[in-house]
Amino acid sequence: QVQLVESGGGSVQAGGSLRLSCAVSRYTMGSGCMGWFRQAPGKERERVAHIYPISGAASYADSVKDRFTASQDATKNTLYLQMNSLKPEDTAIYYCAVGHTIYGCSAMSVYNYWGQGTQVTVSS
Repeated sequence: QVQLVESGGGSVQAGGSLRLSCAVSRYTMGSGCMGWFRQAPGKERERVAHIYPISGAASYADSVKDRFTASQDATKNTLYLQMNSLKPEDTAIYYCAVGHTIYGCSAMSVYNYWGQGTQVTVSS
């Protein structure tokens, strides 16, 4: 069974930074879509970023572009989300996810496995 475990969440003031990690087991990194999502209180879960399985390039939601960086370390089977210039509106539970398909990585429906989530709180 594929397992994902996030870490690195916490509380930070606006303008600060956090780095989330997602340890992935029983899954070959790069074999499918790999992504980060978030869910704020009272809102639907939304895509933050994903990594294309073939090129390894990352794609970002407009709301986090130029502030967040998604990456992977295949030697450690770990995904990362570096978050800079954090804003109060970034407050949410952040989830990492992986899937078996190599297409349509922006859609939540293609992700087969999800982590338990880690809380990020940004105060003004």
